[in-house]
Amino acid sequence: MPTVREASFDLFREQGMTTMFGNPGSTELPMLADFPSDFRYVLGLQEAVVVGMADGYAQASGRTTVANLHTAPGVGNAMGAIFNAQANHSPLLITAGQQARAQITLQANLTNRDAIRMPHPLVKWSYEPARAEDVPLALAHGAHLAGLPPKGPVFVSLPMDDWYAEVDEADAREAITRRVDGRAVADPAAVRVLADRLDAAANPVMIAGPDIDASDAWQDAIALAERQRLPVWATPAPGGGRLGFPENHPNYRGVLPPAIGPVGQTLEGHDLILVVGSSVFPYYPYIPGPLLPDGAKLVAITSDPDEAARAPMGDALVADVKLTLAALLEDLPESTRPAPEPNQGPQEIPPSDPLNPSTVHTALAEVFPEDGIVVLESPTSTLALRNQMRLSRPGSYYFAAGGGLGFGLAASVGVQLAQPDRPVVCVIGEGSVQYAVSAFWSAVAYKTPITFLVVRNEEYGILKWFAEVEQVEGAPGLDLPKLDVAAIAEGYGIAAHRVKDRDEVRDALSRSIASSQPELVEVPVAPGMALF
Repeated sequence: MPTVREASFDLFREQGMTTMFGNPGSTELPMLADFPSDFRYVLGLQEAVVVGMADGYAQASGRTTVANLHTAPGVGNAMGAIFNAQANHSPLLITAGQQARAQITLQANLTNRDAIRMPHPLVKWSYEPARAEDVPLALAHGAHLAGLPPKGPVFVSLPMDDWYAEVDEADAREAITRRVDGRAVADPAAVRVLADRLDAAANPVMIAGPDIDASDAWQDAIALAERQRLPVWATPAPGGGRLGFPENHPNYRGVLPPAIGPVGQTLEGHDLILVVGSSVFPYYPYIPGPLLPDGAKLVAITSDPDEAARAPMGDALVADVKLTLAALLEDLPESTRPAPEPNQGPQEIPPSDPLNPSTVHTALAEVFPEDGIVVLESPTSTLALRNQMRLSRPGSYYFAAGGGLGFGLAASVGVQLAQPDRPVVCVIGEGSVQYAVSAFWSAVAYKTPITFLVVRNEEYGILKWFAEVEQVEGAPGLDLPKLDVAAIAEGYGIAAHRVKDRDEVRDALSRSIASSQPELVEVPVAPGMALF
């Protein structure tokens, strides 16, 4: 009979989960013994980096991905990254070792005393099998659940002596070979009602969210906007972990502001607001105001029942975004409304001394490859990058929808491993680097040719912006002088370039993007938020 370990790796193999991210400890070593040659183990030097890399890989590959953590301390280290993963709807099967069963009740060293509760409420499901023989079925349960809508992380705690137990071969085979498909279209009657409402509206608008990209509905969203002459806004940046619409398209209008009052003001004049693949809405900070403009109605299409249920206004269809848009297009005629005014494109940014983030991103845009990918964690320059880059291909943008720092550096490694033929540029602030700095080691160890663009403003600029909004004065800890990220990166073996003017930025980025190794470009910029 096969062992638990043999059956579990057969399960991973059958489900296409042969790239595993981990940070092994003593409680995980039995799982990793005689590691199969057809698997790839990607080492992270800290568990938050492990989950961040797995998060990026899962999103960019579209596959449920294994993240293997050390027992309780490792799960604790990873909690912030798990928070981001659930906000990103990333399908992760997170496993962690546990003490040997004979010592759990003794609370021997490294026992996770309440393994099932520990990762709550950040996972869809948390479990520790009652018997060793149940491990393959528990892992299968978790893998399927992680990939069902709404996708997200699950957690399975695995006692370290379970791997040597034997399992019934027939039972294991049933668990290993099962397929579970969760894509569902909305009720056809509901789709027809929405089509009638959309076609009858005088001035409708579409809000494009990240699940358009995640569900491969990019072309469907474009077809809907063009057929119905819809202006298109992107969902507010804090919750927009992926792009849902090409930002160089004539119908594209920009990124919605992230607060209640400003969203309502921005959408004034529209009588029907169609939100596709987004929560309604990822608000922050709190700026009160009417949820909707006078006379406006809202309908959301989401694969997440909780997003639909918690929305403070409007109607919702809970279904697969791509399938629902395709069904909607079948019921919609070509609109006779005039087309929206054409998108004017990026605003021209004059040279500045010192450089500002907008100038840096115009230089990046000049050398950015057509098939390039941006992984972003530079909060003060997020809007500047979106406005200057106008990214317009599916799978070209990844951002931590949860807002927790530490995602960008780690996720860029996972994204590059999932998309090895596409250039990846990680745009990041020097403060954000510190939350996942050991991801530099993984980038070098696995020869991922990432360009790290460090926008160095010597402050937590986004917090200073929030301090203004919240009318907070005299807060400590908002300045970051003397953080030399280039020197840190060099210590990990990354070629680093310090540049100070626009031409140097462009040339250094051009060389780094063309390199076959990870490289870093550090640019000092003026402090403050950049919006264009």
